[in-house]
Amino acid sequence: MAPEERVGTERLLQTFERRFLASRALRSFPWQSLEEELRGPSGSKLLLDLVQRTARHPLCVKHPPSGTYVRRFLSELIRKHEAVHAEPLDELYETLAEVLATEESTQCHRSYLLPSGDAVTLTESTAIVAHGTTGLVTWDAALYLAEWAVQNPAAFAHRTVLELGSGAGLTGLAICRTCHPRAFVFSDCHSRVLEQLRQNVALNGFSLEPDMTADPRHPAVTVAQLDWDVATDLQLSAFQPDVVIAADVLYCPDAVLSLVGLLRRLSGCRKEQQAPDVYVASTVRNPETPQLFTAQLGQQAAVVLLQGPFALAEKSRGCRRPPAPRPQLWPLPQNIFPSAASQAPPGPSTNSLRSQRSHTVGTQATEVRKALQPAAAGRGL
Repeated sequence: MAPEERVGTERLLQTFERRFLASRALRSFPWQSLEEELRGPSGSKLLLDLVQRTARHPLCVKHPPSGTYVRRFLSELIRKHEAVHAEPLDELYETLAEVLATEESTQCHRSYLLPSGDAVTLTESTAIVAHGTTGLVTWDAALYLAEWAVQNPAAFAHRTVLELGSGAGLTGLAICRTCHPRAFVFSDCHSRVLEQLRQNVALNGFSLEPDMTADPRHPAVTVAQLDWDVATDLQLSAFQPDVVIAADVLYCPDAVLSLVGLLRRLSGCRKEQQAPDVYVASTVRNPETPQLFTAQLGQQAAVVLLQGPFALAEKSRGCRRPPAPRPQLWPLPQNIFPSAASQAPPGPSTNSLRSQRSHTVGTQATEVRKALQPAAAGRGL
């Protein structure tokens, strides 16, 4: 095999590996490219390698995805293999048989490979709504915010970060893994979400207990129960965050009002210190939601709208507008930061709530985008 062919094959294997481990929707996989490769003289070896990089991957074996998802994936592999009239591979059918013999669970795992080669693995619910909450699964905006953070570690390095509505914990764990915060506070209000969140923090090697023998490279990590509407000033003052983040929490007008109120109270708790930098990522399902958000921030708020990442977008009046609904990122510092797929690093914020500004930044796809592909299968990803 020529060197360029080996590179192309490895790139194809990496794409399947990353998307499979994160349980991406099967329609997002490059099946046509795979079928073309399977027609070549090394097709059988490629398929064996592919099974080893997906269904038999060490992460998959230790932290298995949904059995239904793996079964559908292997069935599609078999169909593609049969389409090129190749001889049946025992390993492929044996792997499928093992999955069929496994009892389906109400929980599954998703693993996200970071650019460093490390991974964030999450335990999630197999149902979008479970135990009366949607916080047991990873939503698109959490991945976009994690992606932006991985490319902009200076925004979090050596700082105390408070995450609102942490859910399954993807964004926070990615920041803890790659951005070197001094301390990180995960927060949510639902008891079942908090229980799963603690499990995911431990699953990724972080301790919630003070430990003198802990890895000094790890931040101090805590999980806090935080109800935005009933939190006391004493509770908020204890956080003292330098940075506040939130992903996919602007889902209704009441949530918008609660979030804005909480952000103002957090800023007030900083006393003589500058207000925290705030980054909010959300999928725009209803255009009135971001309008209400920016309106409630008021005339004293600095709002920088970062849309992305999108390789293709319509340009209008200096703004790039993506097809809806896709996640968007609202930083609320004075600076205009780059988007999730931009290369430029952010600068330090001098004030998080001053002089109203609105700006939209176009983006391009990057390797980080490929490294942290969106999460859930069957949700349009």
